[in-house]
Amino acid sequence: MRIGVLTGGGDCPGLNAVIRAVVRKAVDAYDDQLLGFEDGWRGVLEGSFRELTIESTRGILPRGGTILGSSRTNPYKREDGAQLVQETLARHELDGLIAIGGEDTLGAASRLHADGVNVIGVPKTIDNDLGATDVTFGFDTALHVATEAIDRLHTTAESHNRILVVEVMGRNAGWIALHSGLAGGADVILIPEQPFDIDEVCGLIRRRHARGRYFSIVVAAEGATPKEGTMAVSAGELDEFGHPRLGGIGQQLEREIERRTGFETRATVLGHVQRGGTPTAFDRVLATRLGLAAIDAAHEQQWGMMAALHNTQIELVALADAVAEVRRVPLEEYRRYGVLFG
Repeated sequence: MRIGVLTGGGDCPGLNAVIRAVVRKAVDAYDDQLLGFEDGWRGVLEGSFRELTIESTRGILPRGGTILGSSRTNPYKREDGAQLVQETLARHELDGLIAIGGEDTLGAASRLHADGVNVIGVPKTIDNDLGATDVTFGFDTALHVATEAIDRLHTTAESHNRILVVEVMGRNAGWIALHSGLAGGADVILIPEQPFDIDEVCGLIRRRHARGRYFSIVVAAEGATPKEGTMAVSAGELDEFGHPRLGGIGQQLEREIERRTGFETRATVLGHVQRGGTPTAFDRVLATRLGLAAIDAAHEQQWGMMAALHNTQIELVALADAVAEVRRVPLEEYRRYGVLFG
């Protein structure tokens, strides 16, 4: 077979491990030929690609990012986008595509499959917010980075009797904020699923001071929002998938907490450092397993499916089910940990 491979959306530790696994099995087990499209769906639309071989993918397992490049290109932003994708596959005599991405990349893949394109998905996102899979690769690495940062910030917060606000990624789901906050012993954790009351946040911080703990760590997902009318927030420009460019809640919390409590407050935005660098062993293994399952699914003609982790097994699920809704933190789980705050 001739198979195309692409990586779309934000870069993520483990992408290269998927590419490597797909290539190794495709070439050694099936004698396939593979083309890697550059910069996600943009490469498919523009016909920009490179040949993927065992030689060209040597040594990429521990590397972060993606050797194919990535972008947030939406093929359906062009009237002829679906047609261009089909024409590219036909021109290069490709039997199908393996799309590695998150909600947006796989959402486009699901629509393309409905329009007649042979495509198989592999789930990735550090946000861990993709449905129909227990966990996505990239999350474990981002979690480790965020937790280590919180650990480091504890010492400086305590040394200077400061309130430190740590902004982590998480547009619609607070998995990174919740898990890193729990692992790092944060005193307040704010997630997108539960609008926060800034007065309650300040109350928890004042309570710590009353108990003789003159510093606090506040972990906030970038998508965390205050209850309506309690605190002003700003929104950014929209990307091709209609998502606002987030970032800034950390600085807004810094100003509000210091203004309301009088305690010195500083914000740290981890940003893209969470997505960069070498993947953890867990993410490398999971990404490898998903890549092997994806190329097997292509040979089984399981188009329109996505490789997913269920318990400890890799199984195939419908792409349409995987992108039907965002996987969010259940509120009952978040509230269970409230006893640890403040």
